[in-house]
Amino acid sequence: MKTNRNLLVVVTVLIVCMVVVWFSTSIQGDERTYEIRPQVAVPYGYTPTLDTSRIVDAYERLVQRYMDLTERNLTGISTNVQDIAKRLDSIDAGLTELSLRMSRIEKALGIEKSKSPAGKKPDKKPLPLVED
Repeated sequence: MKTNRNLLVVVTVLIVCMVVVWFSTSIQGDERTYEIRPQVAVPYGYTPTLDTSRIVDAYERLVQRYMDLTERNLTGISTNVQDIAKRLDSIDAGLTELSLRMSRIEKALGIEKSKSPAGKKPDKKPLPLVED
């Protein structure tokens, strides 16, 4: 009988513990609201002009960095444009040489030059507007 009594006590304690855990709000996760009140200390001798001068100094440093960055980018663009200009000059020289060769070939074969310039496009008249 003693074992039945001990068993009954253990089972009762387990049931009570489970009920306490089940109804516990700390385990289920209750919403909590916290209020934070920051305390900011102003140093002794603080003046708005001191803060303004620091802002102006920071702005001047920022503008200087921006100008340096812009200068570097423009230098890179200038180098690229110079490379493109050299390439275009070599293409122009090649086309001039090709044109001279073509004219010598035409002269040797007796081909007449066309009367209209090759680079000129015919004039196009604008279409009249149609009104509804």
